[in-house]
Amino acid sequence: MSDAVKTRGDFRHFETLSTRWGDNDMYGHVNNVVYYAYFDTVVNRLLIEQAWLNPLQDKVIALVAQTQCRFLSSIAFPQILEIGLSVKRLGNSSVTYQLGVFVQGADNVAALGEFVHVYVDSQTRLPVPIPAKVREGLLVYHS
Repeated sequence: MSDAVKTRGDFRHFETLSTRWGDNDMYGHVNNVVYYAYFDTVVNRLLIEQAWLNPLQDKVIALVAQTQCRFLSSIAFPQILEIGLSVKRLGNSSVTYQLGVFVQGADNVAALGEFVHVYVDSQTRLPVPIPAKVREGLLVYHS
């Protein structure tokens, strides 16, 4: 991940998510593992709502190969979040998303993540090229 602090302008798509009571840990902030669930939700919601991917029926599916997150400031329930998404890299069979977690209305990112999907045959789980309709759709979000 780049060392440059990200702002809203670095992202092409936003989803609003509510923190939940159970997201907080004993330290009074959202636990680190919850950020990965936020990333998974935003990426897959985009793919499914745009009708680029139907994970229960398609012959080609996307599996998570890698995730990472840098925490820059705390968030906690009951804050509302805006998760920014951009496509950082679009390869032959994989895509790397960059995700920014923003407290609603804030300009600077509270957490910065990367999320890598590898497209595979749903039966063999071997890598395959990203389907054309998915690739075409993701190009809109490429930074």
